[in-house]
Amino acid sequence: MNIQFIIVGLILLTTYAECIMWFMEPNGHKCLKEEIQGNVLVSGEYEVSIASGQKVDFVTTDSKGHILAQKNDVQQGKLSKFSFVTETYDTFEICFISHVPHNTIHGLNQEVLLNVKKGIEAKSYEGIGEAAKLKPIEVELKRLEDLSEAIVQDFARMRKNEEEMRDTNEATNSRVLYFSIFSMLCLLCLATWQVFYLRRFFRAKKLIE
Repeated sequence: MNIQFIIVGLILLTTYAECIMWFMEPNGHKCLKEEIQGNVLVSGEYEVSIASGQKVDFVTTDSKGHILAQKNDVQQGKLSKFSFVTETYDTFEICFISHVPHNTIHGLNQEVLLNVKKGIEAKSYEGIGEAAKLKPIEVELKRLEDLSEAIVQDFARMRKNEEEMRDTNEATNSRVLYFSIFSMLCLLCLATWQVFYLRRFFRAKKLIE
């Protein structure tokens, strides 16, 4: 039963989609961050409601500031798309930036709809099937093959993370052990020095022979 839960969880992770909506204030700046593994296809769609005279910029960057997708003055009222492939495990940021002209007294809140997909969910198997002239059953088999490969990669990644955590725990335990031994030796040396010091002190005061 536990294995089934793990497999279901991995399927959800490898076929991930997120759809959110919010209202952006005039001259506002809204960013969404997420950590994504390397070599993962990320695609998405976004739509910004119409507000006359206002502009909205869209940009996607990694933690190093590299621009992966960008659109200045997005077309409002229509669906726009973007996609990129991650190179390494990193934190990626999707930002929407509102610009209101200086001569506008009161700006309007704009509704922003964002739908992000990654992994298997981001691939268009219909387009792959049409390009390769595959039958529907062959397209489904291709999707299942990619899904199985993604699950195997996730298992391998989990195993690697477990090994790294185990190595870290073992190294930490060794350092704690050595530090404990060092602390005990220091306390022993301090106690010995204190005994000799007190003996010399009491002898100097002629309290003991």
